[in-house]
Amino acid sequence: MTVTPPAAPVRIYGAEHDADPSRSYELLRLQGPIGLAEIAPGVVVHLITDYRAALDLFHDTGTWSKDTRPWVDQVPPDSPIIPMVQWRPSLFFADGTQHAHLRSVITDSFSLLDPHDVRELTFRFADTLLQGFAEDGTVDLVAQYAQQLPLMVFNALFGMPDEYAPQLLQALTGMVSNDPARMADGAQSLNAYLTSLYAAKAELRGHDLTSWFIDHPNQLTPEDVLQQVIIVLGAGNEPLTNLIASTLARMLSDDRYFGTLTTGSLPIQHAIDEALWNDSPLANYSLHFPRHEVSFYGSVIPAGSPVMVSYAAANSCPHSNPPQEGHRSGNKAHLAFAAGPHACPARSIAVLVATAAIERLTSYLPDIKLAVPADELIYRGGPVYRSLTALPARFTPLAPDAKGVTPWHRRSAAPTSADKDRVPV
Repeated sequence: MTVTPPAAPVRIYGAEHDADPSRSYELLRLQGPIGLAEIAPGVVVHLITDYRAALDLFHDTGTWSKDTRPWVDQVPPDSPIIPMVQWRPSLFFADGTQHAHLRSVITDSFSLLDPHDVRELTFRFADTLLQGFAEDGTVDLVAQYAQQLPLMVFNALFGMPDEYAPQLLQALTGMVSNDPARMADGAQSLNAYLTSLYAAKAELRGHDLTSWFIDHPNQLTPEDVLQQVIIVLGAGNEPLTNLIASTLARMLSDDRYFGTLTTGSLPIQHAIDEALWNDSPLANYSLHFPRHEVSFYGSVIPAGSPVMVSYAAANSCPHSNPPQEGHRSGNKAHLAFAAGPHACPARSIAVLVATAAIERLTSYLPDIKLAVPADELIYRGGPVYRSLTALPARFTPLAPDAKGVTPWHRRSAAPTSADKDRVPV
């Protein structure tokens, strides 16, 4: 009997993948709904590229575990993928009752946020950033807007004063650097931030996520509280940055949006949905491990073998009858936020912040346009994220003393010092 050797793993990192990830996914589909992918040097996983297979995996918690501990020792300690797969006591890596115990803290706390207040908070920080470049007539919408705004919002939602946001940005920027020294400095800075955060909230509670984590009836330990903060940052920051940037890139390069930037939230929501379908902010992730050997969509997967889901490939899967182009904006069935028990618990807040960020920018700068052709935009890829490295744009400069509404003259009353100290509830 002839035995067919396993296909060679498809590399989903490096310059070739970054330049054209769709080619990587097509090569993987040649292996079937599940292919072998190399996510870092020497680290191979089964990667799901089929929409239906991904949904079945997400909903079958009896077969699949999220606990990476039995496997992660096989990953070289200096591997660039380690920060994404290293086990932590958080809901990302928990199963069953422990997962439910931790997840309810997140969902219950986020449910206490008032969407109107979060929207106003996003407007306030958007105005702060706009004031920094509105007079220039040019901007890099990644570095000067999309990368900074989510962390300013998260910092406030955690209950920290605005001046701590730059420390948080510096910490997380350092931790995703390829420079070991910057990574170490970033980790040290994040630890200092978390220490200050917990000390402040342990001493005096507020209307903020950290206080609600501490006081939740599930009685988290101090370490568990900070792990939930870390997981919110890790799961929310870069994907939200990518969503804002990729949506703006789509709006500023597509004639369907160019003439309608100031007509309301519908065009923006349409663009966000299109970006979630076609430019998933989180390209590949959601590690699972079968508790026993399993035959799954034509692949025999040994117990404890790593299986990852490609949100990007599943959303563009040609075999699962996805919504037709032009109708996707009304369909929320994309997998950008995963699905099932491990679906993103802050999906609505993420979309709200992205919508408010884009609405504020385009309302102040209605003639903003790309400064380079769309096909010249460069992406930083890798196995997990697909991020724009820059999004250069130009617009008619605004001055602080200009007539009409500007970032220096907000539509609503300027916030008082008490307002600035108040975190949305």
